[in-house]
Amino acid sequence: MLTDIEVLKLENLCKENRLNVLKMVYNAQSGHIGGALSAAEIMTVLYHKCMNICPKWTKDKSFQNRDRFVLSKGHASSILYSVLSQLGYFPKEELMTFRLFGSRLQGHPVPICPGIDAATGSLGQGLSISCGIAMGLKLDNNSARVFCLMGDGELQEGSVWEAFMHASHEKLDNLIAIIDRNRLQIDGCTEIVKSLDPLDEKLRAFNWDVTEINGHDIRAVYDAIERAKKVCRPAVIIADTIKGKGVSFMENNAGWHGKAPDKEDFECAIKELE
Repeated sequence: MLTDIEVLKLENLCKENRLNVLKMVYNAQSGHIGGALSAAEIMTVLYHKCMNICPKWTKDKSFQNRDRFVLSKGHASSILYSVLSQLGYFPKEELMTFRLFGSRLQGHPVPICPGIDAATGSLGQGLSISCGIAMGLKLDNNSARVFCLMGDGELQEGSVWEAFMHASHEKLDNLIAIIDRNRLQIDGCTEIVKSLDPLDEKLRAFNWDVTEINGHDIRAVYDAIERAKKVCRPAVIIADTIKGKGVSFMENNAGWHGKAPDKEDFECAIKELE
């Protein structure tokens, strides 16, 4: 259980992460801001409180036994980079090289950046990659876990459901998927593009342990992840979120899926987040 002081610290880290995302995308004039902002609490709690991490990124025993993370919604890389910088994987100053030519912080994660376990961005593939990593860890008798953050729009792809089926078949109890359920994708509302509901019932039919939470409630995120670590089958957390969370004119607006703010929008957003 998190203390009030821990929650306050995590809230401040989330605030810093949202500001970093805004500044990174504005500086690059490129990036996917809406889905990065919606995942701030998920990523902050996961990395700062729930994962066994290895910031030194060396090839020692602690590196081999670290938990793995796959950002299936790779276009939301800015929030991942911000969290990694907080934990010392690379200097915070490097964040402003986001999406610039020659930077380690590419628009989609690649392993040239410390802390990145898999190159992602081709939507619908991250859970399959995570299944492979989870199977490899079991073959090595390694007790590390694999966490996979997915977008809800990519759940419209058939490969995702093959992976859900495969994980259950292989009894991958070391795999935890988190779905950023902000209900918006580049073409609009997920339920209009291709309906996913009832999502929880579908996932239970694939024999996954399912928890549904408010993805912006820090205590709920922490409790759900810690619970998922204890179950004896693959676990999935459906995190109900708001796309563009924290900036009023970006919230629940599909137009901010992959749009960089201009100077006026940037200054307005900074005032709201500070």
